[in-house]
Amino acid sequence: MKVTKILAVILALGTLFTLAACGTGKTAQTNAGVKLKVLDTAYVSEDYAICVAKENTDLLFKINTALGELIDNGTVKKIVDNYISNVPDNLTFQQNTDGMPVLKMATNATFPPYEFVQDNKIVGIDADIAAAIADKLGMKLVIQDMEFDSIISSVATGKSDIGMAGLTVTPDREESVAFSLSYATGVQSIIVPENSPITSVDALAADGATYTIGVQQNTTGDLYATDQFGAERVRQYNSGADAVSALVTGKIDCVIIDNEPAKAFVAANNK
Repeated sequence: MKVTKILAVILALGTLFTLAACGTGKTAQTNAGVKLKVLDTAYVSEDYAICVAKENTDLLFKINTALGELIDNGTVKKIVDNYISNVPDNLTFQQNTDGMPVLKMATNATFPPYEFVQDNKIVGIDADIAAAIADKLGMKLVIQDMEFDSIISSVATGKSDIGMAGLTVTPDREESVAFSLSYATGVQSIIVPENSPITSVDALAADGATYTIGVQQNTTGDLYATDQFGAERVRQYNSGADAVSALVTGKIDCVIIDNEPAKAFVAANNK
């Protein structure tokens, strides 16, 4: 993981977590200086794709053609390895775009390493892949940062051309938008305090278990957890950072979120 990039966007979390006051969650004995960990067992794996308005079949074809070429020539892998494994990709995008038609990308820039803010600019895996696609299409990429809940509707109504935010293809989302080829595989993981009695996914599903689960609202982690464990055990937050903050302050027992952001949040907290 590209820790130098990721920690820049969530550095403030470290301060927040170390100053956290005692809460009421079952797993928090003392909340000052709580250390976190990501469980070794994954909750679920899923494929990420780009969403496009259902009626915009021409753009979807162009996106798929460009994305397929970028996958085949290794560009996508280089971008992913740059942010995940800290392997420099030496790639440059969007060098001369003045006067070109605009490709508007909707995202939620709180999801490192896929999208986050660094030096007042939205960067990350999705941002770079979108820029590479825009270059192939002869377009200028404009990234629109918004609430995660708004991305699908923004694309469906034509306010944005594409949506990229670690989006998983689901039947519900396919009712509103169309999806491209998959460009990455995400893994939903579980964050817990280091001394937590939750040691595996099975602990959450055990008979009589009442552990509360934090999620970012309307993400697939939210959908999966609510479906499996019931809405009464799930606490929804506007961002992954808010969910992790609630975990540190003892308000919930664990967080279900994508693995790479999970590792980033844990690294920032435990710094």
